Amino acid sequence: MRLRALSAVGCRARLAALRVVRRCASVGAPGAVRRCARLAALAGLASLALAALPARADTYFLTVAGLGGEADYEQTFRQLAAELDRVLQGPGHHVYTLSGPGASRAHLAQTLRLIAGLAKPQDDFVLILIGHGSYDGFEYKLNLPGPDISGKALAALCDRIAARRQLIVNTTSASGASVAVLARRGRAVIAATKSGTEKNATVFARYWVDALQDPTADVDKNDAISALEAFDYATAKTASFYESQKRLATEHAVFEDATQGGPVRAASADTGAGRFLASLVLVRMGSERAAAANPAKRGLLARKEQLEQRIDTLKYQRAAMSAEDYKRQLTQALIALAKVQEELDQ
Repeated sequence: MRLRALSAVGCRARLAALRVVRRCASVGAPGAVRRCARLAALAGLASLALAALPARADTYFLTVAGLGGEADYEQTFRQLAAELDRVLQGPGHHVYTLSGPGASRAHLAQTLRLIAGLAKPQDDFVLILIGHGSYDGFEYKLNLPGPDISGKALAALCDRIAARRQLIVNTTSASGASVAVLARRGRAVIAATKSGTEKNATVFARYWVDALQDPTADVDKNDAISALEAFDYATAKTASFYESQKRLATEHAVFEDATQGGPVRAASADTGAGRFLASLVLVRMGSERAAAANPAKRGLLARKEQLEQRIDTLKYQRAAMSAEDYKRQLTQALIALAKVQEELDQ
């Protein structure tokens, strides 16, 4: 069966290559023929590569709605957590939600240990914190029913999870103070505030949840919302909220994903900030969601994600590459991506 499938893919690749070369030959330009022949050969190689696709990783999500302190906050935090629980459901997603009395430090530690026993290195892990945080000038703590948990203790629990790609989204007040202790290689951190001194209740969480279900957040129109797209959406909406209320903004969201230079407020091709967040898909819509639900196409989807990450990496590395090398590698990746998309669309 595998040999027949490989043969079919190879035949399609050879036919596509011949069509490309014939079109170039009809122009009568030898240089154009040579260039098109090279592109056709690359297309054939890309098609053959589809026969050996990687298994797509799973994503483990944990949402924690901490102590509200007041009835209104308590209700808001629970509603946001419940909404996230619904939005994050999908193929390959393992969703855990803690709120109310169930969001105690003991239950949080227990759930993180559970995920540590399940998640594999190739999987992704996303922790979303909603509620109030505190910072005394020395240590950040997440306010929970019963004893609070420190950023340091939270980081230690997450360190036990084998997933190589991790994201912590801390939407609480004073969350900026948690970035330094939570961030490490392979783990990005998003915080609703730029420092521990921004201690007012935040609205970032509301717009973070909205970002994961609003199609306008999908800026590149690939039917998937990345962590960077969600961050940019929530940041813009938060700023608009304070402007519409004619209030001085008391929160300024930041992220750390380059593990160098500290947290930043925007992606940068010069420093590489934002590349990790851009590669981390949180939710899928439309055709992408349908493909993720189809076991026969999940491998293709994994390959597509790898190629998109490769293209993003090349864009960030462009300044350090020769123009010829950049063009060659980018062309290879784009052709391979087009072939994968063609297979997904069938």
